[in-house]
Amino acid sequence: MVLFHVVFDLELFGLVSPGMTMQPGWRWLAYLTAGSFLFLAGASLWLAHGAGIGWRGFWRRLAMIGAAALAITAGTAIAMPDRFIFFGILHAIAAASLLGLLWLRLPVLVLVIGGIAVLTLPQLARFAALDAPWFWWTGLQATGLRSVDYVPLFPWFAPFLFGLAAAKLMARAGIWARLARWKAPRALAPLIRAGQHSLILYLVHQPVLIALIWIMLQLRA
Repeated sequence: MVLFHVVFDLELFGLVSPGMTMQPGWRWLAYLTAGSFLFLAGASLWLAHGAGIGWRGFWRRLAMIGAAALAITAGTAIAMPDRFIFFGILHAIAAASLLGLLWLRLPVLVLVIGGIAVLTLPQLARFAALDAPWFWWTGLQATGLRSVDYVPLFPWFAPFLFGLAAAKLMARAGIWARLARWKAPRALAPLIRAGQHSLILYLVHQPVLIALIWIMLQLRA
């Protein structure tokens, strides 16, 4: 994520070739990053609520992600109104977490089949009836959209369902129980702390990167 955004910001300031982040390699890095976020969100839903939904914790986390998503929408609407983020990765995680509750108790096979259906439907059909802005979260509209981060539920709910299915399979195999007993090397402590505060890292890293590039340009001037 950070690597992609470094290149994106360099492109924004005209320090690398225009359209560089649209090249296949960089686009696939962006897709894999977003997919991993949603996959982990699906697995996390099972880890947190597989044994029973803790509603207080669930709503608290959802409120934090929702507030962060709205802040990003507001910030990007001011900074780049022609392609602001109206349904980005945090919006997708929040929506998928809500929908995920409906899938939480379903069999693994159903989750996998559902994920495949969500993944493939946008490739098979688009619907002009969903072109109105209030349907853009679906990803099934017929017209293209401009946004620096657009992560609609079709097809991006698919990795969430795959993550939920994988977490269930790992629980059956006893993998989570074994991981809970594993003590990570001290050298991994910074990565562990970053993972424990991933939302803060996500919100802060872009302003920091942009500020650093701007300072570098001022020093060069």
